[in-house]
Amino acid sequence: MTTIREVLFRKGSSVHSIHKGATVLDAIRKMAELDIGSLVVMDESGRLIGLVTERHYARRVFLKGKASPTTRVEEIMVDDVLVARPDQSVEACMAVMGKNRVRHLPVIDGDQLIGLISIGDLVQSQIADQKFVIEQLEHYIRS
Repeated sequence: MTTIREVLFRKGSSVHSIHKGATVLDAIRKMAELDIGSLVVMDESGRLIGLVTERHYARRVFLKGKASPTTRVEEIMVDDVLVARPDQSVEACMAVMGKNRVRHLPVIDGDQLIGLISIGDLVQSQIADQKFVIEQLEHYIRS
């Protein structure tokens, strides 16, 4: 059973953030430059206060006819953020993501933000685990 700690070890633990007062245009530009789908929103003290994603932009700005240069991140971010813990299993986090229809989970250890995982990260982990099992079974059969 692979843990989120192991996923972060393989993936890396860099987390990209933005301030709640930034414009949505700034957030979308940053996501595009980094080729990522979400940013954590941090307050002045470095505490996680929200999450903003491409989906939030599409549904809460674009489809509502709001202007990206004047709309603030705090107006569209989710502030009741679901989080993962490093000792949780990939399967448990996939269940949380599926049940709550979210694609990203910040990873918190104690009160520290230590990473961010996406559903894609978890799927890749599952595929790697299955590939390993298949290779082991093939080796066993050949022996």
